[in-house]
Amino acid sequence: MNKLDKKILAHLQAEGRLSVTELAERIGLSVSPCHRRVKTLEDTGVIQGYRAQLNPELVGLNFSAIIFVTLKDGNRDSLQAFEAAIIDIPQIVQAQRLFGTPDYLLQIVTTNLASFQKLYDDKLAAIPSIQRLTSTIVMKDVVSGRALPI
Repeated sequence: MNKLDKKILAHLQAEGRLSVTELAERIGLSVSPCHRRVKTLEDTGVIQGYRAQLNPELVGLNFSAIIFVTLKDGNRDSLQAFEAAIIDIPQIVQAQRLFGTPDYLLQIVTTNLASFQKLYDDKLAAIPSIQRLTSTIVMKDVVSGRALPI
């Protein structure tokens, strides 16, 4: 990856809807080579996709929490079972496996506290491999959806 590729990525992170023509103009490259570079970045998985960044509150997701998860056992089967259990819960917008304790960090968004409690009680607490769930309510997003520092 060279400087031109990094320029392409920086511009697309800031404005994913740029046309190839406009992108080429901004980075000082003709359209065809710019298009080839973007296609290569897509094909190799550097660019994983394009999406709209939404304001959670304006789409009714007014509650955000972080949950730290400690599993009963750290063996591979427990890890895989937990990850399989959470993968289809759409309110989990980010899940990260951590070194040490706790084992996972989950970022949850819901419409309100009551819907969070229902999710917590009915889905998360029902996962058999969990030893402990520790949650905290997000007061304010200070940095969110930031582009990667290319």
